[in-house]
Amino acid sequence: MPEGPELHLASLFVNRVCEGVVFTGAVRKSMVSKSCDVAFTCDAYRIRAASRGKEVKLTLTPFKSHVNEGRLEPPVDIVFRFGMSGSFRFTSEDELPKHAHLSFYSNETPCGVLSFVDTRRFGSWQPNGSWQPNRGPCIMFEYKSFRKNVLLNLSNRAFDRPICEALLNQKYFNGIGNYLRAEILFRLNIPPFVQARTVFEGLELEDLAAGNITVKEELSDEKTSDRAGKNKAQPADLLRLCHTIPLEVVNMGEKGYDPEKSDYSNFKAWLQCYYVAGMKSTRDHNGRTMWFSGDAGPMAPKERKSTKAKKTAKKEGNHDFTAKKKVAGIRSKNTEEAKKREKREVASRKQKLKEEVEVTDTRDKTRRFPRRKTSGADTKVEQNRRSSRVKTVQPIG
Repeated sequence: MPEGPELHLASLFVNRVCEGVVFTGAVRKSMVSKSCDVAFTCDAYRIRAASRGKEVKLTLTPFKSHVNEGRLEPPVDIVFRFGMSGSFRFTSEDELPKHAHLSFYSNETPCGVLSFVDTRRFGSWQPNGSWQPNRGPCIMFEYKSFRKNVLLNLSNRAFDRPICEALLNQKYFNGIGNYLRAEILFRLNIPPFVQARTVFEGLELEDLAAGNITVKEELSDEKTSDRAGKNKAQPADLLRLCHTIPLEVVNMGEKGYDPEKSDYSNFKAWLQCYYVAGMKSTRDHNGRTMWFSGDAGPMAPKERKSTKAKKTAKKEGNHDFTAKKKVAGIRSKNTEEAKKREKREVASRKQKLKEEVEVTDTRDKTRRFPRRKTSGADTKVEQNRRSSRVKTVQPIG
């Protein structure tokens, strides 16, 4: 998230808000962003956007105006990858979002700003960039090339993996992400951990003329894919749903998924599997959570933890802890007390050891010190004292 449909909707948003707007000056990068600077400055230019899978390209096109009468610079492309939380916003300069990391300023009064907002800073951009060559054709708008790219490369090792993991390989499924793979496999009743190659065997290339596929035509093919799932003699056309399911999200428009919105209930209602109550979830071999229903499949991780989505009702003034959480809390508290007790005992032993060392050092010092020198009078007194203790022996006879 965001996935192919969200990036395409972002490109449509940019084209809508930038229609007829003239931008000016330099492209500004935030101080906290670690991405590269965009060395572009122009008195007057326009912005257009296009999407392809999980990438969005902004094209900055300079044009002549009464301000800029010099030689025109060539257009500049900036390719964006949204990461986990990237999006575009168009606001006034005073309302610039906190996490705006790349901004384009208009020559209007008041000034409008198109900004790339990325709260978690996992997104990136590449000036003078192009579509990444290691990404496959777009699942939505290059369907014929996308289907051909998959079916002609089934011998590749990528299709030895479980189908749920193969669907995240952008070399073949450019635009598919976590929620799309769950919805696609669920609607065809395909276990997520079966070998990918076995799912695609039997599918054939479709002889489609380029440019004849429209959104309405592809959405109407959902019934065909449903029939394919029910008819055991005909293989389920997973590639067809990889194309039509994302287009359903695109057709929602602004009512679809938007991480900046607090309410996207229409998108939640559209979901049938991903994070839906009653579904199971487990982590795949890459650590990504997979949502599914029924059997996981023979290639599932051996020590997987399968959980069910639950709806928890919050009580006012009271926390809804489960019994396991209470036990875990008690164990944690006992562990902390044991650590404190052990810490006090260690400090006490150190103090005792320190005192013993000090006593030993004092004794050693007294042994090392020389005896005090005595005067002549003191020596005479000492000699008299000793002689008084000596018994004299009288000679016999």
